[in-house]
Amino acid sequence: MRRRSAHAVAALGLAAGLALAACSNEPPAAPAASPAPPASPVPTTTGLLVPGVPTQGVRPPTEGLPLAAEPEGAPVPTTTPPGRQVEVGPAPEGVVVDPVTRTVAVAKRNPNELVLLDADTGAVRSRTPLPGFVRHLQLAGPGGPVLVPVESADAVVRVDLPGGTAQPPVFVGTVPHDATQAPNGTVIAADELGGTVSAVRGDRVVTMFTDAVQPAGVAPVGNIVGMVDVRKNTLTTYDVEALRILGEAPAGAGPTHLVADRHGRMIATDTRGNQVLVFQPNPSGPPVQVGAVPQPGGPYGITYDPNRDRLWVASSGTNEVIGYDMTTPQPREVARIATVQNPYTVGVDPTTGRLFVAGVSTGVVQIVDPEA
Repeated sequence: MRRRSAHAVAALGLAAGLALAACSNEPPAAPAASPAPPASPVPTTTGLLVPGVPTQGVRPPTEGLPLAAEPEGAPVPTTTPPGRQVEVGPAPEGVVVDPVTRTVAVAKRNPNELVLLDADTGAVRSRTPLPGFVRHLQLAGPGGPVLVPVESADAVVRVDLPGGTAQPPVFVGTVPHDATQAPNGTVIAADELGGTVSAVRGDRVVTMFTDAVQPAGVAPVGNIVGMVDVRKNTLTTYDVEALRILGEAPAGAGPTHLVADRHGRMIATDTRGNQVLVFQPNPSGPPVQVGAVPQPGGPYGITYDPNRDRLWVASSGTNEVIGYDMTTPQPREVARIATVQNPYTVGVDPTTGRLFVAGVSTGVVQIVDPEA
């Protein structure tokens, strides 16, 4: 565990405060019938670098860049959405499903906890205290652990499944928004308000990429990890075996989140552009866009079912998730499901196909079987 200087502690406090205004940290008050207000400009000079860790890349200028895209606010549904609802606590945002241990992990606030549900019954199994607030979750691999990027602690915490034991935090850059693990074991954390991307092996940062402005969603295809920058509006790929930057490509008008499919493609939600974009990573250069589909309503949360080759994307402003068949690079809509209010994040159980939708404004997780 690295110690922080007084300057670092002050920067952390500033970053935590800024995070409350960036990329939808606070759920909109219900009922919210209009889009959330735009975020304040986010400086990129407060990012913390880990002493002694090599860096790669040159931070680009920020003048003239748009603010990060925000999810849209949605009104209270006029009819009860399908499935059932499980109360988990205030502001749930971040859902991941482990088919091996039959566990659903949900991050919530006040207090900051990781809530573990039974994927089959929906019952709450346990609650793991967290050292700060969280917005996104991923699995390190089948069976866990859960990668928990704790934004206000500048750390990634691994939480074991199914028991919920939290391992010691690994400190990364400023306000890690998302974290993913490649097959070679390298964890990549997108340090949103530091403008860095941290590469972690074991319990330490081994490289910090400094070519970003405001990194957000990350996802791996083999040992290539993609990262969407919500200020540059780009998709950047990294070779996490060689620890080098591969290249970047435009990613719409305001991308926010990223997943990978079983075909080796990366799929981004272009929240501001109201579309879903599909990319093919390139081991020797930047990724190439190979597909796109319009999705009105501020597409935001995204998840993928590899068993059914089914992509699910939540429309934050219309209280619904849309399912796409991903047999080809061009997504084909096959399902549309009404959700609870403000569905910012969604997870899928690849064993059953069941969806778990976090209603950030209502403190519940909606459990619905699409095929029912």
